[in-house]
Amino acid sequence: MQLILGSQSPRRRELLQQLGLDFTVRAVDLDETKYETDDPEQTVRAICAAKAAAVAALSQPGELVLTSDTIVVLDGRIMGKPHSPAEAEAMLTALSGRTHRVYTAFTLLPVGGTAQTDCAHTEVRFRTLSPAEIRAYVASGEPMDKAGAYGIQRLGALLVEGIDGDYFTVMGLPLCRVALRLRDYGIFALREDGT
Repeated sequence: MQLILGSQSPRRRELLQQLGLDFTVRAVDLDETKYETDDPEQTVRAICAAKAAAVAALSQPGELVLTSDTIVVLDGRIMGKPHSPAEAEAMLTALSGRTHRVYTAFTLLPVGGTAQTDCAHTEVRFRTLSPAEIRAYVASGEPMDKAGAYGIQRLGALLVEGIDGDYFTVMGLPLCRVALRLRDYGIFALREDGT
């Protein structure tokens, strides 16, 4: 099957490339707000499945759609992508010195087949940040396209004191789970013969 990544995220592209997988990017815009519920895991699963259905509608038999979505949750509240530098500063101030949870769901949908959605979560501890550090991080521009106003893989790594769970879940794609599910469709990141 031909793998289709239904995401514009450069991080997700990098992660699949890291596994040596061949894929095509085919993403759609989706109004994610209409899938929000009081249950963060249900929300991220619903968004992910809706993205997969939308991409599959533009795809053809023999293609396998992979979509993913990540949300940051603090005190039961979903923190999406900030709409302004001020909102990014507010989010980072709220996360400072606290532990929050990152949920990443992914859906695999063979065109014409049945979708499978899975979800992973990781606890992330932020160190206490000074207002100057928060302003400097926001000024870097890095927070503006990321849930919770940070990314763990670049400058945002300086904010994170520790994690309990899978690092790649925080990056936006739980690689081990995804790779194991891809095997069900004959797509291998690592074959048993080592190739």
